[in-house]
Amino acid sequence: MTAKTILITGATDGLGLETAKRLAAEGHHVIIHGRNATKLASARESLDSSLTFQADLSDLEQVRDLAERVLADTPRLDVLINNAGVYRTPDPIRSDGQDVRFVVNTLAPYLLGRLLKSHMAPRGRVVNLSSAAQASVDLEALAGERALDDMAAYAQSKLALTMWSVELGLSETSPIQIAVNPGSLLATKMVKEGFGVAGSDIGIGADILIRAALSEEFADASGRYYDNDARRFAHPHPDAMILETRRSVFELIQKLTGHT
Repeated sequence: MTAKTILITGATDGLGLETAKRLAAEGHHVIIHGRNATKLASARESLDSSLTFQADLSDLEQVRDLAERVLADTPRLDVLINNAGVYRTPDPIRSDGQDVRFVVNTLAPYLLGRLLKSHMAPRGRVVNLSSAAQASVDLEALAGERALDDMAAYAQSKLALTMWSVELGLSETSPIQIAVNPGSLLATKMVKEGFGVAGSDIGIGADILIRAALSEEFADASGRYYDNDARRFAHPHPDAMILETRRSVFELIQKLTGHT
């Protein structure tokens, strides 16, 4: 297989780092993003990666700056894996009222992908980390006008991400947009802190992300959702398949990010 250039967000630990290690071991050029400079430097050393980017994805201005730096320093991207996510945080509501879960899990990956679209290879792939936890999206909560508890915010943010992934995948030919539930309760920091359990083999999630990013079985999967708990393509939450409902969420995401 020809070596690919792959950007992974949230790749300083957990699932993102494990996926990056496996891809680098296969000879791919892996670019990693992280929020913490110390952890980013450690990840770079463990991967022998030549290119890393630091940015806080809860700040959309930093997402825009991240995209500019990637565009300036990378000749072309073959794959973007939107792995970064948050379930619980000490300060979930930003000063503008927006919930960090929606910003990091929904808005930032959408905006980053749109800003990098022109830089991606023909039929490049965007792999979006969804979840088995999906719940109907409260538009007021997405807009920062209503506070939610941790699980509600997380589940709604993951369905919103899945909805825009489906919408873009069905309406555009490139890049390929794939939403993936990598597996429930994997051994990640998020699972340990959020649910108090050790979690199952993180390699389960890394394997499916690599398949989604590179394998032929996903070459015509744009706009589809893969449920790794069921080990198959499946229907996401029913709201994602209702055009009017999906479009209302999608249009609000466009408004909040300022990008079509």
